[in-house]
Amino acid sequence: QVQLVESGGGLVQIGGSLRLSCAASGRTFSSYVMGWFRQAPGKEREFVAGINWSGGSTYYARSVKGRFSISRDTAKNTGYLQMNSLKPEDTAVYYCAAGPSTSMVDYWGQGTQVTVSS
Repeated sequence: QVQLVESGGGLVQIGGSLRLSCAASGRTFSSYVMGWFRQAPGKEREFVAGINWSGGSTYYARSVKGRFSISRDTAKNTGYLQMNSLKPEDTAVYYCAAGPSTSMVDYWGQGTQVTVSS
């Protein structure tokens, strides 16, 4: 059974940083893209960042480029999202996902809340 388990969310002040983790298990992800999506209250889920699991190529939404950094540790089967210079508009539930591409998701994590406040 494939599982993606997020951790690292929480409450942070404007301008602060958080690192989210996504521990993956149940299959090999060498041909997959691991991604992060987020959903704010009353809004649709949106793509945030993605990384090609084997090659390491990265992709970012325009709204987070330069502030967020996605990475993975293949030995630990864990992905990370480093979030810096956080803004109130980054407040959302963040979901880890994996699939053949960032637009084709096969697996979702349960989500972790990130709240940015003053």
